[in-house]
Amino acid sequence: QVQLVESGGGWVQAGGSLRLSCAASGRTLRSYTMAWFRQAPGKEREFVAFINLNGGSTSEVDDVKGRVTISGDNDKDTVSLQMNSVKPEDTDVYYCAADANRRWSSEFSEYDYWGQGTQVTVSS
Repeated sequence: QVQLVESGGGWVQAGGSLRLSCAASGRTLRSYTMAWFRQAPGKEREFVAFINLNGGSTSEVDDVKGRVTISGDNDKDTVSLQMNSVKPEDTDVYYCAADANRRWSSEFSEYDYWGQGTQVTVSS
């Protein structure tokens, strides 16, 4: 079992940048497909990006491509989400998630482990 802890959220002006990090304990992140999701109040959790730390393959949802990059550090056992040119509509709670079956999925129901979330607020 793995425990995930997100950090790096906060307040940023539109057009700025923010870097979110997800640290793991209990098991190496190479054992999982790792993903970032986001959720606004009253809405369903929404896929942002995922990464396979064994090969480095990544994928992002279309509306963040070119602005958001997911990356991993196997030595530090962390996964990061670099957000550039942020928009007010990027305001959400961002969650790190791990899929023990290592599927290549954007469905939140297929992820087994979650962090507590970190709030990102973008002001216009």
